[in-house]
Amino acid sequence: MLTLALYNTYDPKRLHEAHLRTIARAGPVAYAFDFHLALVGFPIEGKPEEVALEVGERTTIGEGGRYLRELAEGGRLHILPFPSRGFPPQFGTVVATTRKPAEEKAITPIELAKRALTGESFILLVGLGRHGLPKETFKAAAHHMDITGRGVSLETCTAIGAIGARIRTLMEVLKWAGGKRKPRGF
Repeated sequence: MLTLALYNTYDPKRLHEAHLRTIARAGPVAYAFDFHLALVGFPIEGKPEEVALEVGERTTIGEGGRYLRELAEGGRLHILPFPSRGFPPQFGTVVATTRKPAEEKAITPIELAKRALTGESFILLVGLGRHGLPKETFKAAAHHMDITGRGVSLETCTAIGAIGARIRTLMEVLKWAGGKRKPRGF
């Protein structure tokens, strides 16, 4: 299981337009590339289906929340509190996404893709807000990953798209190279 986790460092008390737009943009990415989507520390209450409807009613992005609803109905949209004792184990290995991974914790996108193909689960944290992920989150994460491999800083929604596209493409190419099947779109 691969989970794209939006980690709210913007405002934990009030839901802003920036929250809604980011959630609405992340939904189609998670859906398109077979990821789960987790919303961490968002000031949202309700079941995932209710959250998907609320976001869909408040934005036109992502076909009015269609893909969020699909994720929720498939059990792939998760609403999580800030982790006081870590993330639930079913989400697997915690990976902080960053343009400056600590050398001792660095994992490349291809290494992550290879491990995901063996059945290992990962939760990839993307920080929202000006300061990205909190320092304690970097310390707690098992790995740090730079999706660009070049230390390039990406805008949040650009990073979300790049993570989904790059990891899934690498997984498909690795399957194909192993003789399993031709990647989608090739």
